[in-house]
Amino acid sequence: MPIRIGFAGGGSGGHLYPLLAVADALRKEMPHDLELLYFGPHHILAEDFEAREIRSYAIASSKFRRYFDIANIIDIPKFFWSIFQALVKLYITIPDAIFSKGGPGALAVVLVARWYRIPVVIHESDAVPGLTNRISASFAQKILVSFKNAEQFFSKGRVTMVGNPVREGLGSGYGDSKILKEQMQFDSTKPLLLVLGGSQGSQRMNSFILDNLEELIKEIQILHQVGVANYENAYILSQSAIKNIGETFASHYRLTPYFANDQMREALSAADIVMSRAGSGAIFEIAASGKPAILIPLSDSAGDHQRANAYEYTESGAGITIEETNFTLNLVLSQIRSILKNEEMRQKMHQAALNFYRPTAAADIATEVIQVAKKVTKPAF
Repeated sequence: MPIRIGFAGGGSGGHLYPLLAVADALRKEMPHDLELLYFGPHHILAEDFEAREIRSYAIASSKFRRYFDIANIIDIPKFFWSIFQALVKLYITIPDAIFSKGGPGALAVVLVARWYRIPVVIHESDAVPGLTNRISASFAQKILVSFKNAEQFFSKGRVTMVGNPVREGLGSGYGDSKILKEQMQFDSTKPLLLVLGGSQGSQRMNSFILDNLEELIKEIQILHQVGVANYENAYILSQSAIKNIGETFASHYRLTPYFANDQMREALSAADIVMSRAGSGAIFEIAASGKPAILIPLSDSAGDHQRANAYEYTESGAGITIEETNFTLNLVLSQIRSILKNEEMRQKMHQAALNFYRPTAAADIATEVIQVAKKVTKPAF
């Protein structure tokens, strides 16, 4: 009988990319007699799941908010519907274990798995756990975390720090920065700032770059990921700004809606500095590249988790944190200059980033999930 592993999680690339990385690690550890299933909301990475032969079962997405929001009135009925869906779909598949990343749709799967006595392993990406994982932890055999700070929120005997899996193609040797700049039609002799706003983009960071484009590109070239939904508006604004700059500097700026796996690898390889929001996925991808980072944590992230992520990362020596309240042109330029002018500082940040990154995260998670799955006898119905 093949071992059957169910995945739960959704809502963003931060939940889904690690699931894919763990799926790849599971296939390597068990190339035969393994079935992978996904229980969660529809998402943009469906083709990636299909390519890995992960069968998908739709579970409604409902979000738990720790504050008043009219959307809660809609999401409460959706949650009970997701419970019913999970009851049916786990009954007909009966996985040997569930691996949950949290996020919308995951809690229903975890609760039903508990009802069916299916063991659960959860992974928390952030330094401050989300509400879904805080609840799920009560029903989990193993709790895996990415940040040291997250350990305090869970029972010590069940927590293991493993890091955060990164996207396929990231986390191994990176190309020559100058060569990649030339391929991207940037000036290979000038530094390049990579700006990352997450899969959805960051309107605050986009506005900062576009409002200060003339001053910024006098000192540094910019490759700017703006988010799919923001791309059209950002492109119009950037063209307007470039007209005022002139041909000399116009080639020093480029924007893109989103980076696929290979594109992200090339962008990180070409960059000299990365400016980013402080989501766990972004931090660990930057860490894998060893590039100096300037982190701008989202001020209203749930549980202030981005701020906690950013400070744990910068305390390691791998980056610099700028709070949104201090996110000014003068401070950003000052930090960029400090990094670029100090070779010793760059080398220390490079090594600290690589030390923070845990290249075996996906493999370690896969091992934990398989161990839990093998220990339990399937319930009979």
